[in-house]
Amino acid sequence: MKLWQKNTSVSGAVEQFTVGKDPEFDLLLAPFDTLGSMAHVKMLATVGLLTRSEADAVIEELKKIYALCKEGLFVIEAGVEDVHSQVELLLTRKLGDAGKKIHSARSRNDQVLVDVKLYLRHEIEMLVQAVEPFFQLLIRQSEQFKQYLLPGYTHLQLAMPSSFGLWFGAYAESLVDDMTTLQAAFKVVNKNPLGSAAGYGSSFPINRTLTTQLLGFADLNYNVVYAQMGRGKAERITAMALANLADTLARLSMDACLYLNQNFDFISFPAELTTGSSIMPHKKNPDVFELIRSHCNRIKALPNEIMLMTANLPSGYHRDLQLLKEHLFPAFQTLKDCIQMATLMLDNIRIKENILADEKYKYAFSVEEVNKLVLGGVPFRDAYKQVGIDIEEGKFTYSTALNHVHEGSIGNLCNDKIAGMMREAIDGFGFEKVHKAVDTLIKG
Repeated sequence: MKLWQKNTSVSGAVEQFTVGKDPEFDLLLAPFDTLGSMAHVKMLATVGLLTRSEADAVIEELKKIYALCKEGLFVIEAGVEDVHSQVELLLTRKLGDAGKKIHSARSRNDQVLVDVKLYLRHEIEMLVQAVEPFFQLLIRQSEQFKQYLLPGYTHLQLAMPSSFGLWFGAYAESLVDDMTTLQAAFKVVNKNPLGSAAGYGSSFPINRTLTTQLLGFADLNYNVVYAQMGRGKAERITAMALANLADTLARLSMDACLYLNQNFDFISFPAELTTGSSIMPHKKNPDVFELIRSHCNRIKALPNEIMLMTANLPSGYHRDLQLLKEHLFPAFQTLKDCIQMATLMLDNIRIKENILADEKYKYAFSVEEVNKLVLGGVPFRDAYKQVGIDIEEGKFTYSTALNHVHEGSIGNLCNDKIAGMMREAIDGFGFEKVHKAVDTLIKG
């Protein structure tokens, strides 16, 4: 069954190629397709394109289909082109002509658009829910290990003293900025394209503001041409937000791989969280972090993939856009899996004490000695030169005592401020408005 088919059968090869993997990803869209249809049907009844009794009957059946979707029992039957066709087929079998009327004043173009936006909106929320406990763990570990010093590096050369409080806290604050970009993607996604039809609107007197309210969107995509142009753009912006989060995880994972290396020997993990070698009995490999790094680097390539897949497309719908789903949709689960595994690892991390007591790290304290001279009245350039000469002549002496007090330093991590920024970022999504609208739509 195809919504567009008339009296001509399409070549089997063409059908197989054009459908591709769509049925697999359409199952992910199924609950959102039913929600979009509920809102559309309610609106059609208000403008006289469905009678009240027809609308009530259709909505009751859509609620049953929605329940099947949530239970994982919804299927797209053999020979049925997509989720939209399957939903309409189920309605028509049960209700006859009323089921055939629900496509009035919409196209598969805006139907897919609204499904994708509802799906992305939901997945962004699920991702935020995954990030929040990971963030809280980083803050706790930052506080717990704030007295544990480690060397900081620039150019991978020994630089200045750092601490595990700073290290954990740095990645916590990185997640705050990642939430900010994810919130920006959410704002782009959380606009209603329904009613733009094939991209040029409808001569029916539809009420697009009503469907916007019913689905809990923050606003409309007003211009019907832009609503269709937004497909691909919304996915690309979302992918960029995912890539930012993936970059944080990939960088943290690289640090963990280095710090676990015996030449660094800053951290360790329980044996059951590492893997071994088939030939070297001493090995404890950081496979989890290596795989997180690779998964996340692949996600970092996603915005460019989407950019290239949509390059040089004029306005209007093009079948190229169908392929975006199979690139973008799996990235959400991959990223959530990576966050879950990073949480497991960092919750069980073991930190080595007194790392900087080793004399090989003594030059990490050179700046401290320069600063002591400056505080004693020596001009900075003279103090720098004096300590540099002492190092070259083997006369350098130092103390491991530190007194860093400014905001965000070893002695003043400001984790409460970072946690406040994260709370503000998460609150800014406004998920509660979405929940209220969707609950009302399902139960009303």
